[in-house]
Amino acid sequence: MQTLLDVILPVFLVIGFGYVAVWRNLFPTEGIDGVMRFTQNFAIPCMLFQAIASMDLGASFDPGLLSSFYAGAGICFFLGMTGARVLFGREWEDCVAIGFCCLFSNSVLLGLPITERAYGADALTGNFAIVALHSPFCYGLGITVMEITRNRGQSPAVMARSVIRAMFRNALVLAIGLGFVVNFSGLPVPGVVDDALSLIVRAALPAALFALGGVLFQYRPEGDLRAIAMVCGIALVIHPALVWFFGTLQEVPRDAFRSGVLTAAMAPGFNAYIFANMYGRAKRVAASSVLIATGASVLTVWVWLSFLSGL
Repeated sequence: MQTLLDVILPVFLVIGFGYVAVWRNLFPTEGIDGVMRFTQNFAIPCMLFQAIASMDLGASFDPGLLSSFYAGAGICFFLGMTGARVLFGREWEDCVAIGFCCLFSNSVLLGLPITERAYGADALTGNFAIVALHSPFCYGLGITVMEITRNRGQSPAVMARSVIRAMFRNALVLAIGLGFVVNFSGLPVPGVVDDALSLIVRAALPAALFALGGVLFQYRPEGDLRAIAMVCGIALVIHPALVWFFGTLQEVPRDAFRSGVLTAAMAPGFNAYIFANMYGRAKRVAASSVLIATGASVLTVWVWLSFLSGL
């Protein structure tokens, strides 16, 4: 119970403030959209750039951690896609969008603050390693499978252009790439620039959590409850269980293991809805899954934290 009070509830209270603020018309939806754009296009990219530019890549990118997390994520993507087709008879394009909901954990808005509150800022190295590859991996897999599904018979060159164009319009991907460039090149970031980035970074997570609450209010659940329940089960239970299994097999170090399991235990991120909206497929399932899984994760994350406390 103390873990729930100390680690999880503060994060979800900030989300709740945003939800109530929009619900009671204390904050306009246009303002929420603006805050979300600020966090996703500026503040969080600055945070990722700063973290990756200064990261000790040799110590951070544990192959066991990354293979455990992304093997689990890939399996969950295909489980969600296959389940939507076999169990619910959805069209293949819908199935890909539903699979993406099972794939894309909320690694930034939920994973970072919960891990930081549970284990401290020094424990975020594994999280940043996962986040560095998260958008490229998830969008690369999702867009590739969707383009193959939509463009059966088209040339590989057409599909490759679609994937590359979508990837390099994403601010998170660009910030991560620039961080790697600075890190590999050894170029120093001027002190005044680093200080300015730090000012923006301080606003990133609280503003993003508040905005997430406002966004979730706008996409209240309706219909498709069985498909939504499947997404929640895969995202909140199966993905972290797979990471636990693969991480144990590979003897991933304790701190990295905790980061991997906790990040996998997060609800689908809002990018799940962005992906569904981008293709106009399964939007109701995506929006409702984000909302319901985020609420349910208050309890499921508590359970996973309890399991991890025994390590």
